[in-house]
Amino acid sequence: MSEIGSGAPSLRTPRLLLRRWRPEDRAPFAALNGDPTVMEHFPAPLTEAESDALADRIELELATTGSGLWAVEVPGVAPFIGFIGLHPTDFDAPFTPAVEVGWRIDRPYWGQGYATEGAEAAVAFGFEHAGLEEIVSFTSRTNERSWRVMARLGMITDPAEDFDHPRVAEGHPIRRHVLYRLRRSDWARRHNRSDAAAEG
Repeated sequence: MSEIGSGAPSLRTPRLLLRRWRPEDRAPFAALNGDPTVMEHFPAPLTEAESDALADRIELELATTGSGLWAVEVPGVAPFIGFIGLHPTDFDAPFTPAVEVGWRIDRPYWGQGYATEGAEAAVAFGFEHAGLEEIVSFTSRTNERSWRVMARLGMITDPAEDFDHPRVAEGHPIRRHVLYRLRRSDWARRHNRSDAAAEG
């Protein structure tokens, strides 16, 4: 981890840099948000204006809360491939309030383990530095690619907790979502850390 100061720090993994957003990230972010394949498990692709507004909200959260959805860079390979990070849920559901770990990666970089690698770093930050007791993740039942990442993170799911996302229209094929959870104590055991160490 580096660049600790105002706002969220950057996080480094063996292959990735999770960092604050830059103006030059906006164009590739809009391109991936407009890709129907990337956005298959969302209600619809985003326009350029919608993508820019999302980037504004993400950067504000990173600047003011100390964590958020970091821009992801693969040094020496690609200056921007999407986002990975932590975000408080802002809708009403049986499991909220909660903090989720999430990601959105551009299609050329799928299948290389980047989402899992970056999400591991974000989860560790959440437990070790942000003091979270639990981190969740959720996606549509159809999004097998993402729920496989959740399982690799050590998260567990209970079909009884599947839910209808309140921001997806009734009858939409992605309305039904699966919920995955990870407790700090379970994460600590998985990584051979004590709860005291996880508390920072």
